[in-house]
Amino acid sequence: MPKISFTKNFATVDVPSGANLMQSLLQAGIPVASSCYGDGVCGKCRLEIVKGAENLSRPEVIEDIIRDRLKLAPGLRISCQTQ
Repeated sequence: MPKISFTKNFATVDVPSGANLMQSLLQAGIPVASSCYGDGVCGKCRLEIVKGAENLSRPEVIEDIIRDRLKLAPGLRISCQTQ
């Protein structure tokens, strides 16, 4: 089972392959900022991917629109739009 590790609080979460990143974190009790509750509108749930980005889904149109609108740096992903 894949693992997500955090450099900020050193937590590690096991997640099933293909699981939504934001939902997996919330289910593990790790807070994720969001004002649209994962509808892919606000972009507040962005996370920096330090290592292992090749294991994530490719950005889809909604994520690309959010990333362009917010001018996000490479390595940041919108967690509600990422598996």
